Order: sequence, then C-alpha cells, then structure tokens
Amino acid sequence: MFFCFCNVTNAQTKGLKVKATVVDEQGSPIASVSVFGSNGGKASTTENGVFEIKLLDDASLILEKKGYTSKIINAADLSEGDVVLEKSAFLASKQDEIKMGVATKNRRELVGAVSTINTSDRSTYDNTQYVRDYINGLMLGVRGSDNVRGIGSAVFVIDGVIGRDPNILNMEEVEQITVLKDANAVALYGSQARNGVIVINTKRGKINRKEINVNVRSGFSTPRALPNYLGSAEYMELYNEALQNDNGVGGVPFSTEDINNTKSGVNPFKYPDVDLYSTQFIEPLTTFTNVITEFSGGNEKNQYYVNVGWNRNSSWVDINEDINVGTNRFNVRGNIDFKINDWITSSLDGIAIISTNKSSRADLLSEAATLKPNAYSPFLPVNLVDTSDPTVAGQLQTARKFNGMILGTSPVFKENAPIALAIAGGYRNTVFRSTQFNNSINFDLDKITKGLSAKTYLSFDFYDSYNLSINNQFKTYAPEWSGNNIANFGIDNSNPANLVTDGSRIFGEDVKDLTETVSTNGFISRFGFYGLVNYKKTIAENHSLNTTLLAYYNSENRNDVIQTDVDTHIGFQVSYDFKKKLFVDFSGAYVNSIKLPEGNRGGLSPTIGLGYVLSEESFLKDNDFINYLKIKASAGIIKSDQGISANNNNDSPYYLYDSNYSDGGTFNWADGVTNKRQDISQGANPNLTFEERIDLNLGFETYLMNSLWIEANYFRTELDKQVSFLNANYPSYYNDFRPYDNFNKDLYTGFELGFNYNKTFNDFSISLGANVLYSQTEALKRSEINEFDYQNRVGKELSSMFGLVDQGFYTEADFDIDGNGGYTLKSGAPVPNFGDVQPGDIKYKDQNDDKIIDNDDRIAIGQSSSPWSYGINLNLNYKAFSLFVLGTGQTGASGDKLNSSFNDYYGVNGNVKYSEVVRGRWTPATANTATFPRLSTQTNQNNFRTSTFWLYDTSYFTINRAQLTYDFDDNLCENLGIQDLSMNVSGTNLLEIAENKEIRQLRIGTTPLVRTYTLGLRVSF
Repeated sequence: MFFCFCNVTNAQTKGLKVKATVVDEQGSPIASVSVFGSNGGKASTTENGVFEIKLLDDASLILEKKGYTSKIINAADLSEGDVVLEKSAFLASKQDEIKMGVATKNRRELVGAVSTINTSDRSTYDNTQYVRDYINGLMLGVRGSDNVRGIGSAVFVIDGVIGRDPNILNMEEVEQITVLKDANAVALYGSQARNGVIVINTKRGKINRKEINVNVRSGFSTPRALPNYLGSAEYMELYNEALQNDNGVGGVPFSTEDINNTKSGVNPFKYPDVDLYSTQFIEPLTTFTNVITEFSGGNEKNQYYVNVGWNRNSSWVDINEDINVGTNRFNVRGNIDFKINDWITSSLDGIAIISTNKSSRADLLSEAATLKPNAYSPFLPVNLVDTSDPTVAGQLQTARKFNGMILGTSPVFKENAPIALAIAGGYRNTVFRSTQFNNSINFDLDKITKGLSAKTYLSFDFYDSYNLSINNQFKTYAPEWSGNNIANFGIDNSNPANLVTDGSRIFGEDVKDLTETVSTNGFISRFGFYGLVNYKKTIAENHSLNTTLLAYYNSENRNDVIQTDVDTHIGFQVSYDFKKKLFVDFSGAYVNSIKLPEGNRGGLSPTIGLGYVLSEESFLKDNDFINYLKIKASAGIIKSDQGISANNNNDSPYYLYDSNYSDGGTFNWADGVTNKRQDISQGANPNLTFEERIDLNLGFETYLMNSLWIEANYFRTELDKQVSFLNANYPSYYNDFRPYDNFNKDLYTGFELGFNYNKTFNDFSISLGANVLYSQTEALKRSEINEFDYQNRVGKELSSMFGLVDQGFYTEADFDIDGNGGYTLKSGAPVPNFGDVQPGDIKYKDQNDDKIIDNDDRIAIGQSSSPWSYGINLNLNYKAFSLFVLGTGQTGASGDKLNSSFNDYYGVNGNVKYSEVVRGRWTPATANTATFPRLSTQTNQNNFRTSTFWLYDTSYFTINRAQLTYDFDDNLCENLGIQDLSMNVSGTNLLEIAENKEIRQLRIGTTPLVRTYTLGLRVSF
C-alpha cells in the first residue's frame, strides 16, 4: 500500500495531487474503479488498483464500480491505509437500483415482473430523442410503446408523478425506464395501474460529477409511401364506365373531347389535372434540427441538472409565402437536490415547454383525400384572360396576383376553394404550453428509531393550448372559357349595362385581417400529493424487513368538464428477505373511487410475490456456467375503476350507478296545459363495484457464462366484473330501464422471453438482445343473445372482427337476364338483403342456409390485435466505431381496408375520388383477374361492408433505426479541451419486410409515414 499528498500550485488554484490504492475486502487491487473529485476531476484505477487525481484542499472523492458498494471518502482519510470497496451481491449494487416512482429497490430484491433499461450507457450509440420510439422493441413485455402484455395502455409515472405525458420529454432528459407488469409490481399505484405501469426517471445531478453535454442533430425525412390517385383523364373514363354500369342513372358522362384534351395537356387550366401530392403542393422532404444542452454537477450538499433544448421541423405543405410554416419547440428542465440539515433533504424540479405549429388555414393533406383532379384549376394565368371587355380588364387590374396568376375556383367551391385558402387565407399558429413542478422532502428519522424514514411529494402540472390566427379574405375566380382564353368571370354580355348578374363567378373580397384572433383548445391542470413512511430493519444479520405505508391523492381538471377526476388510495408494502436469497413481498392498496355508489367506494387490492435465488445454494454456487438464477412467482388482485365507462364513450363515466333521466317530448292535457315527458336511459344499481384484475405470474431470470442474460415470464390475467349493460337478463321492452352491472370477464394468457448477450474479443465487442411477447386473449363472459352460436363473443379473441365471408364476384352465370338486360338471381341462390346485385358485385356465404345474405351471416373472420410481437437489437463495436440496429415485428393479425383511417382510398364507394385500386375493377373482360368490385356512381350497400374480401395480413418486420457512430480519440479531445466527442449517422424506418407493406405504410388525409436520415454530433466537457 502507498499513498501520496503533493502540493500543487499555479496562478489559478492551490490544491493536492492524491495517489492511492483501491482494494477489495481480501486486499486484492481493483482495476477500473471510477474516481470523481469535487472539482470535477476524474480518474480510474490501473490494474494494480492505483489512481491519481488532483483535488482542492480537504476535498472528497466518490469511488464507484459496478458490483461494488459506492464510497465517499475525504482526501485526508486516505492516509489511513488502502481504500476498501465492499463487493455487492449480484444485481444489488448502486448501479442496479431501480427507481419505481414511489419506491426504490435493487434488481436482486424484485419478485415481480419488472423490466428496466438505463439510458446513459446507450445514448452515444442510440441517439433517438423520442421516448415512445425508445420503448418500442427494447422493453420486454411491451407491445408497441405502451401496451403491456396486450392488456392495454399502461399509465406513465414520470419522476414519481402518475399520469404524466411522455411525449413532452426528450431522451436526453431520461436516465431510466422501467416497466412494471404484474399485479405485485404495480400494487402501490392503486387503481390507475390496472394495465401496468411505465416508470420514467429523469436525470439528476451527482456528487462530484460536473458535466456539460451538447447534442446536435440535423436531418431530413422523406415519405415511405404516398397515396396514388388517378389523374383527370383516367378518372373521367372510369366514371363514364361506372355510369354505364348504373344504366346512366345518377350523372352526366364526360365528353370524349374533354377526356382527349385532358390527356393531351393542350390547356391544363381549362382541363385541369390537379394532384395535391405533387411537388407543386407537397414538399418532397422535410428538414429538422435538434439542439440539446445539459449541465449537471454538485457536491455532497447540493446537486443540479439542467436541460435546455430546441427543436425545429419544417412542414410538408409550404405554399403560403406570407408565413414561415413549421414547428418550433423549446424546453427547459431544472432538477435540484439539496441537503437542509443532517436529517432532511429535499428536491425541486421545474419544467417549462412551449411549442408552436404554424400552418396555412387549409389542410391540403386532408383535402387531397377528397378533391377530385378535375374539380377546378387552382391557378389561372393572367395572360389567358381576354381583356377586350373593359369590365373584365378592370376586374383583372384590381385582382391580387400570385406569380402572374389569379386564384381559381368553380361555381361549386366558390370562395371555399381549399388551395386558395391555403395560399391567401392567412395562417393558424397552434401554441402548446406545459409547466410542471415537483417538490419532495425526505426525512431521516433514525433519531426516533433506526431505519425509520418518511417522504412527502407534491406535484402540479398545467397544460394548455390555443390558436393564434390571421383570417384573410380573398377573391377566387371561376372562369368562362372561349376557346383557350378566359372570356369573362360571369359578366352577362347580353345585358346592355354589362353588369355582373347573380351568375357571377367572382367570389369573396381581398381583405387582409389586421387583428390576430385567439381561440382556446382547452387546458388540463393536475395536482398530486403522496406521503410515505418507510421502516427498514435487519434482524440477526440474515433477516431483513422493509415496510412502507403510502397515502396518495391526485386530481385532474379539464376545461368544459364539471366533474374533477380524482384518484386516491392507501398503499402498503411489507418485504422480507433471508440472506438476500429468499424474498417475500406483500403489497397492496386500499383504493377509492367516486365513480361508484356510496358504500362501495373502497376496495382492497392484495398481492403477494416470492423470489428465490437458487444460485446461492451449494449445488449451484460458484458454478462456472450458471452465474445467477432466480425463480419467482406472484399473484394478486387489483381493484380499479379505470375501465368503468359508459356504453357511449362520449358520455361521462360518473353516476353510472344512478338512474339517468332527461327531458323528452311534450304532451298536452285537455285543458291546454303542456308538459314535458321525462325519459329514462338507464336504471340504478346501488351495488355497482370495482372491476378486478386477477393476476398470476411465474418466471425466472438467469445469467450464464458471464455473458448471457435470460428472463422469462408466464402470465395469466383475468379482467373480471367489467361494467356493461346486460342484454340477456331483461326483456326487450325493459331496455330503457336497464342498469349497468359488473359482468363481463376477459382472459389474457401468454409468455415473454428476453435475452441479452455481451462479449468482447480484443478490439471487437458484440451486444445482441432480443425479446418476444405472446399474448392471447379470450372473452370468458358476456351477456348476449344470438340466434346462432357462431355470433357469440364468448370463447373468441377480444379483437375479433365479425363480417361476411366472400366467395368471389357474381358472374353473369349467376343471373337470369330479361329482355331489357336486367339481372335477376337464379332460383335457389341466396338473395342479398343489402340491395340489388349484378355481375361484378361481391358474393357472400350463406352461413345459416336460410337463402338470405344478411347480418346473421357474419362470423369471426380475423383479429385486429397481433398475438406475437418481438424486437431485436444489435450493437457492434470495433475500436472507435460502433453500429447499432433495432428491428421490431408483429404477426398474427389482420387489418380492414374499409377502416375509416383510409377514408375512401380502398372503399371507393359511389361518386368519390378514384384511387389506383379501381384499376383492378371487375369487368366482363377481367372477371377472372379482378381485385375490385365493379364501379358504380351510386352508394353500394352490398360491396362495401366488413368481409374477408377487404382483410389483409398486417404482419411485418421493420428496421426501426440504425446508427453508425465514431468516437474521436482521447488525445484529440484533450487537445481540444473537451472530454468526449462523437459523430453519428442514423436512419429510421429504413426497411420493412411485409406482404402488405404498401397498405401498412399508407396514410390518407394526414402526415405521411416517413423515413428519416440524421447527422449528429455529441460533445462532452
């Protein structure tokens, strides 16, 4: 052992140069121990356990290494001998702490199904900035970004506050993400935890660690897919075909001359062919820039963390030269921890975010789904206007012009021409503001009794959004053509006075709005508080007890909503362990709900969990293959009101236990007095109670060969006593008097399996991770009355889609044809109850053999939720280079092309805009190859209803993101006066493998899905 103190003096500071040795409890030197000085200095021990660092006079040191208990030591104490670090049990060191919002435990102690990831080790090579993107594919047991085990969207807990929105975070702020999945793990969170909990903890300052980090990212996004609508000429030809199929009913065909002139492009203003997805209106790509700066540091008494960020995104639609469209986001976070005295510490967190989204008043992406290509010409060249008429010349003289054009319209759109509104109508600037405040006070009550502590936590959140708009008025012009010139805009040349008549084709006025209008989008305010008392005690060295009692309150107010959402509960936890290898956890909550009738507003949620570290037993201890093995089991009941809602989800979930009356129609008495009838829509149920989640989890986790981590869980969850109307318990005439009851019951079963493999070979290292979730659901109990068993929901998957089974298209052989060419189905054929059919319409299976095709023939034809989901991540390192790739996938589900999100793109029903899918329409010539029903200008009740014809497989595998990173040499960084410098190139959504990716990737009437390319730079000081 040796130590050394050397005086160091320069013009700026006076201090000490310290040299010492770090050993373990057996006296063996420990290499790679991180040493942090109070002046921001850093060092690391050599293979001999030696470190050397410069300190200020009488300063302190922090010594840390994974697998060992961290230590704070004063410089003066180094003279007393070697610095000894105690080895921690596996998964029980400071670095293994999991902050679960209201409780903190190390990984070894957990008996529930919990998955966690620390972001600090990954931020350099995985530089995504979106929390939900980070969760997707990396967190075991999560489908997508928040659906835990397929049960539903989990509640987010951010810095101990339940219900906060993760979308307002950037990943640079985040230190740890933890998913709590089973009943035992979520019990302390009460009713709100029914679907699981995702805990996010933001970064905090650390003792003796002074850091400044700057992350700059810039790049561009391109559409993964854009809708393909037919041009004007093809649309008109097919519209004429549809009219012919309808025997000319419902419209006037387009002339051959109009179609040919449109094809030739002889005059695109007279014969318009407008494509709102062309680069004339939609940008080929959007750009973005993101700058985030972090400051952190502190000493034993005070620590701080500050995050300041700015993000700018351009817009897909940028055709209004008067505004700078796009989004801007600014955020500031400050987390401060401080010591008040020897037994009280506190923290203050403040967050402020403001974002703006400036755009034209017209949403052209939405209009693109409905505006037909031949509707009108959005621009009219001035040089095509015949100005021989002085009135027309005068109108043209005063017209507002845009690059030599005036704004076009048609007599149908008049002043509501969407493109004109986008260009000349002014702007709308949507502003979103968020402020959050937290305060915690921690009390060390050892003076009362050793191991006793307490904590209070107060939070306040406020979110609001409003619009600032300039609403300009503008003129639009619907031309009357004479040859290839515009003769006038509705001037009646037969009128001697040459006056504009009611047939005018000039609409609106050119008036600029000089006052910015403000309108609100609403607000949310949330107040939260919890207090807890904790007691820890070790008995006879081998037995440890940890108890917690928690009281929680949360209220949320929204504008225009009278009822305040209130969640309250009392949580409790009693944990016991024997020799850190046998763990027992009894956790629960007594929850309260104001959604329930008095007398039923309280409910107990008990859970229990067991864990046993088998690798501590003699037959496995010191095994070279199995380094660690723990088996665990948990069970419990979570009572919750989160799923209690009205059958009509727009109605309030409150007072469902009470009778619901409303004013009905009027009636008259014989004396002439008028009274209103009182209508009832639901009866009372004073016994309405909580829904219950009944949970069982069996699992294990193991570490093999010092390189492979495996975790697996089997789960079985019942959601019982779900609130609904009962259909089978009352006669039909009693429907208006039916009360809500606790009745429905669902089952979720499955497993999750994850592994991570890490290995280093000289200059090369590999990290490979994968996770799989299988979650199958079943409706166990429903109140239903169906004539046919195949229509019952009981026994079927919860996301089952019910529809008809298609059997191809009707052909002429299916009909008798009369002398006028009319079609009549042949005798004995099932007759559709959805209107007359003819060749080219979809034929359906008669499930009940009643010779009628109706809703009684609907069966379960698929499920919309994927039972299988998985993620794969790979990180390769060679010297200064690293490559990170993340892929995700799902399989086992179907989608419906008639889903409303597709608008009418696939379900081209009636006189709507035509997309590319109609090219596969049925005609007599394509009867054997057609992929789309016959065209019609009328609404077809037979073809466009849920059926197997419109289903598609949604299975996919995609490369979510990939990043190549280069870390610059330490010598270069030292010469530049910085600590770390890295550059990265990344991409998102680079590749998708899917049978129907052209459908999956399509977004209609909204922002397209994108593929993004980014160049990033990270600097640490």
